[in-house]
Amino acid sequence: MGLKVAFQMDPMERVDIDADSSFRIALEAQARGHELFIYGPDKLAFQEGRVTARGRRAELRREKGNHVTFEAEEEVDLKAFDVVWLRQDPPFDMSYITSTHLLDMIHPETLVVNDPFWVRNYPEKLLVLTFPELTPPTTIARDLATLRAFRARHGDIIVKPLYGNGGAGVFKLHEQDGNLASLHEMFSQISREPLIAQKFLPAVTKGDKRVILVDGEPIGAINRVPQAGETRSNMHVGGRAEKVELTERDREICARIGPLLKEKGQIFVGIDVIGDWLTEINVTSPTGLQELERFDGTNGAALIWEAIEARRA
Repeated sequence: MGLKVAFQMDPMERVDIDADSSFRIALEAQARGHELFIYGPDKLAFQEGRVTARGRRAELRREKGNHVTFEAEEEVDLKAFDVVWLRQDPPFDMSYITSTHLLDMIHPETLVVNDPFWVRNYPEKLLVLTFPELTPPTTIARDLATLRAFRARHGDIIVKPLYGNGGAGVFKLHEQDGNLASLHEMFSQISREPLIAQKFLPAVTKGDKRVILVDGEPIGAINRVPQAGETRSNMHVGGRAEKVELTERDREICARIGPLLKEKGQIFVGIDVIGDWLTEINVTSPTGLQELERFDGTNGAALIWEAIEARRA
């Protein structure tokens, strides 16, 4: 029997249908006979005991420039749905956190993917701190003296916003770089959040591997290679995706973190691995499904829906 599925996401009409993972997941849902309803996070509301959303029922097709048809906008009670996908892009700010609190009110009677309680408690750059044996040396601090001391211990470092995404605001600072204080000052004026700093891993020139896990199990990986002269490998900033195999170290990392992800309802997760080191565990809006399918023929969207359908059953 088909499921009633809602997607909380950025505008579907604007996605790249050859790259967007939300589009691929929704298209697979439609192929499996599930009904689609799509709304933006700004249309989520709590109204006198009900969690509601204003959005539109949708039909998708893989046709550039004509990939979605919407029905008229309507207000729905999200408890009437079988599955709600939390798929809007970060930043992981108070708006995002508020969404997780509201969706908590309907989960698990309505299955929210990924589990919003643990999305809120396990944002990308914080969950890795639970596994220090798998990660490069890392510090999270707002204090400039702490950041300076970290660089003095480890030489070249990467500094980035704790709740950033897509490679935005990522800086490589070499051991003698004189810009650390200026960057700290700039970030402090923009936000009250601390920064995250990690020891620079030279292996990033060979790529930043995105390993995709479904219900705690690795299903494959893609390699994201930075442009010449660029430290960041994110595809949002020009990184090139290429085929890559899982290594024994990748599988060791997945075996270590997978049971926790499964236990906490993180059905679709993308982890970042540079060389032998885990750098991020992406649970908010991971990507990479379409690239994996092109390179390996692995239909990750189908595997995700099999896991969801099993839980609903």
